[in-house]
Amino acid sequence: MTIFDNQTGHGRVINVGPSRGLLAGIGLGILALVLVVVLFNCVTRVGTGSVGVLTLFGRVTNETLSEGMHVISPLKTVNEMSIRSQTVKESASTPSSEGLMMRLDTSLIYHLNPDHAADVFQKLGLKYEDVVVEPSLRSAIREATASHTANALYSSERDIVAKQIFDELNTQLTPRGVVIENILLRDIQLPETLKQSIESKQKAKHEALAMNFRLQKRTQEARRKRIEAQGIRDFKQIVGQGITPSLLEWKGIEATEKLAESSNAKIVVVGNPKNGLPLIWGQ
Repeated sequence: MTIFDNQTGHGRVINVGPSRGLLAGIGLGILALVLVVVLFNCVTRVGTGSVGVLTLFGRVTNETLSEGMHVISPLKTVNEMSIRSQTVKESASTPSSEGLMMRLDTSLIYHLNPDHAADVFQKLGLKYEDVVVEPSLRSAIREATASHTANALYSSERDIVAKQIFDELNTQLTPRGVVIENILLRDIQLPETLKQSIESKQKAKHEALAMNFRLQKRTQEARRKRIEAQGIRDFKQIVGQGITPSLLEWKGIEATEKLAESSNAKIVVVGNPKNGLPLIWGQ
């Protein structure tokens, strides 16, 4: 700004605006602030048990980040997706092969494949469980139970049904980036009348098996006793055939000789008129 002096008639220029140094300082401060913001946006963190899917202006870049700290472009956005094991519980009313309706309580344990996280985010979104996992589980349950009778499902074929559900889900969901870990059949609820009928049949079957076991045990015991009695009879017969009067007399003579050699007081009279064996009288 120029000011004129009335006495001299000359003008003077007075600088009333900010100095160049001040402007430069303000500019540097703004630039430093911008750099700090940019650097802050370049550093990101992915939480434990998660994978980060990068997008650029809403477009999936097919890049993923593992858990931990990362430096990325400030223009990109990180979308976290959990790769931990998750559980879906489903209670569905399904028909058996004979058309009876029953209620099946099932638990599905699964997790997201981190190598397919970008594809899942792009095609299914963050709520992929509602989009594909639960509907696939319901369909697999109905398909598996429709090929089995209610009696079999309630008693002996639960493991087979669980394996069929597992195989079906594995076929449907693995290509889409969902890894199936396990299928658990928590409970099967049948109509009360059918349940009582199955339980009565199972009880009768167990009682028949128990009776058969007892009969087999008694048969084996009778056979053992018969074999034992036959052995005793054969022994007596063999021994009876081998004992003759001559053998008895000879054994008697041997016993007499031993008694005669004994130091005990006795009288031995040789010559029994009945069988020739000695007579013994103690003193």
